[in-house]
Amino acid sequence: MHPFYQTLSRALLCLSVFCAQAQTPTQNTALSQEAIRLNQVGFYPNAAKIAVVVGENKASKFYLKTADGSKTVFTGNLSDVKPAELSGKPTRVADFSGYKANGTYVLEVPGVGSSYPFEIKPQVHQDVAAAAIKGFYFQRTAIELPKEYAGKWHRPAGHPDSKVVVHPSAATAQRPAGTVISSSRGWYDAGDYNKYIVNSGITMGTLLSAYEDFPRFYQAQKLNIPESANQVPDILDETLWNLRWMLTMQDPTDGGVYHKLTNPAFDGIIMPHAATGPRYVVQKGTGATLNFAAVMAQASRVYQNFSQDFPGLSDSCLTAAARAWEWAQKNPNLAYEQDALNKSFDPDVSTGAYGDRDFSDEFLWAAAELYTTTQKESYYKAVNMLPNARMPIPSWAQVRLLGYYTLLRNKDHQSAAVQKDLPEIKKRLLRLADGMVTGAAAGAYRTAMGRVKEDYNWGSSSVAANQGVALVQAYQLTGHKKYLQAALSNLDYLLGRNAVGYSFVTGFGEKSTMNPHHRPSMADGIKEPVPGLLSGGTNGQANKQDKCDGYTATTPDEMYIDSDCSYASNEIAINWNAPLVYLAGAVEALQQQAGFAAHGSK
Repeated sequence: MHPFYQTLSRALLCLSVFCAQAQTPTQNTALSQEAIRLNQVGFYPNAAKIAVVVGENKASKFYLKTADGSKTVFTGNLSDVKPAELSGKPTRVADFSGYKANGTYVLEVPGVGSSYPFEIKPQVHQDVAAAAIKGFYFQRTAIELPKEYAGKWHRPAGHPDSKVVVHPSAATAQRPAGTVISSSRGWYDAGDYNKYIVNSGITMGTLLSAYEDFPRFYQAQKLNIPESANQVPDILDETLWNLRWMLTMQDPTDGGVYHKLTNPAFDGIIMPHAATGPRYVVQKGTGATLNFAAVMAQASRVYQNFSQDFPGLSDSCLTAAARAWEWAQKNPNLAYEQDALNKSFDPDVSTGAYGDRDFSDEFLWAAAELYTTTQKESYYKAVNMLPNARMPIPSWAQVRLLGYYTLLRNKDHQSAAVQKDLPEIKKRLLRLADGMVTGAAAGAYRTAMGRVKEDYNWGSSSVAANQGVALVQAYQLTGHKKYLQAALSNLDYLLGRNAVGYSFVTGFGEKSTMNPHHRPSMADGIKEPVPGLLSGGTNGQANKQDKCDGYTATTPDEMYIDSDCSYASNEIAINWNAPLVYLAGAVEALQQQAGFAAHGSK
């Protein structure tokens, strides 16, 4: 078995022997384990180490013990009780940051029990970082996933997309309705089998940014994918699978980009190769075209360094980006409105809409990428780079910060016009990061994420991950470790230190998401889900949005069920996995470079 899967199997089997050793019939029951919330993967030796004990208890101390519970290695005092911000449940903090020895441990609280086992070691999130990218491999279309690379999740190829029909909404004189085109490769977008340009935009931008920010880390990373033997970093090989699909979605006659490649309706719960219905490319639009332009401009910059491996790719991407920009300039407000489309064209389309009516952020991002790649000021000056003081955390519908990240990342290679704006952009980003850091250490769960109900929307796990990305950006700009520590706290959140006690990353942690809304994981007959996928997580409106049975929570921070019918709280999506890739990779890269400070702001 490949070492990656040996490690992954240990994670899936409750850290192997650690589970069996840690459990005792009197104390370490499932109930007691769930009462102690912590990062179920583990901690860096020199970083903060926090657990949260939920519920009423009379204990005053906690004990860090070896995995079998036989030896106490650290004793600490529990904090005073603090009500959780949204549920009001009593919480107490166990802080064992001062303990730094490598090993596998459990945390014991008298009268409560012991935690799930976890490790303390350097590179403790290395496997999470790798699996998060490998999750994209499992989303590949048009290619078999053999056992050599996919382990027990191997499967036949699905959706070759070599004969895709131009939908009437996308028809032109040069490509009339019914025209058959090839639009192969790409990733399945989420738990369904369709491919969407808008959601690929933020996904690709985030993955390419991870490589731009931490190239040495990714150059050393091997994922056991078919391309791993070449000289290209695996993250770029994987990203290329989707990039080549995106290139096929541009209409060669005018430069516009189709909104999505889709079935008319979602497939049933079947494996990819069993889903053989007709597929369409649907309406060109401003949002898709600008997302495409931004990604292609950034990709041109990144893949230029691999011209021997991919001859002509960088130039092709830049040409495609420029043509898409020109189309968007001529069609600046062409929204994708699915309901209106269905009134005018057949067949009706009922798959993910990714509809957006405000393209100012897409114009900003595309302009920033095109300017940075070409150094042509005309791109930069074509938009208002500082339209207002808002700094919204990135999502598929709001990509402004991706443009700002790029400008700040390349701050030493900018013209006078850009240099004039950079101090204000930096100030606003640091203000955003300071807002996340302020109060985090005093919160019930000691995380930047989750202290306000607004954090718990559809895909809240990606809110935590994207907050982490913003905090890493702030650290890169300043070197202040308070930002890095806050970013790490959000990774702790994703891996178990949260109000439901789940690790939202499949395959990692003893209590991790097991039943995501993800068709291959639902239909393959394998108990464990495809590994390395980030569940959407707690969603304050989930019970109203999917009407799945099983919700018992009454507060936004606890509205989650590990059920495959809960697409509003437990689906996966490529735009959620991408910031997990960035965050896990960033903390791994940065702890290798400089280490974490358990305390202090600098």
